[in-house]
Amino acid sequence: MAATTENTVLDAERTSLLRVLGEQRDFLRFTLRDLDDAQAAKRTTASELTLGGLVKHVTLVERNWIRFIREGAMHDADVDYEDPSAFEEQVKSFRLLGDETLAGALEDYERAAEETDRFVAQLPDLEVGHELPKAPWFPENTSWSARDVLLHMIRETAQHCGHADILRESLDGQKTMG
Repeated sequence: MAATTENTVLDAERTSLLRVLGEQRDFLRFTLRDLDDAQAAKRTTASELTLGGLVKHVTLVERNWIRFIREGAMHDADVDYEDPSAFEEQVKSFRLLGDETLAGALEDYERAAEETDRFVAQLPDLEVGHELPKAPWFPENTSWSARDVLLHMIRETAQHCGHADILRESLDGQKTMG
């Protein structure tokens, strides 16, 4: 009976985490409704952020976090964030480049979301964990479980939804809520 109870709790937890992450993804997509590529690529505040760049960034980040759960790696371990070229690569993840379009970025985001949901659904538990990579934004010598990663993905997606809402309101007065 204990295994059934544990599985029920895990399934409920997994379902809740994926539901909340899905809600945040939906908020982001809703904020981007009815935009053309020029609007999606336009800076609307003092920030370098753009609406299209945000969706591109959350797609990359979501895939990187799933890679972390699976492999314990997110990016090359030898990335030097003090190096201007490494920093520029990071900045590019926040921009639509060349022939990239908002529609293409949203389609890729949808694929990443489906990949994440499938992967998380098949995890035997949420305890699998790895040490966080060395990066200026992570505490040193800290490990995160799959649960920690999913909570972080929810937090980061929600934060970027807030950014998107400000950018969209600055662009054309539209808001996600209100």
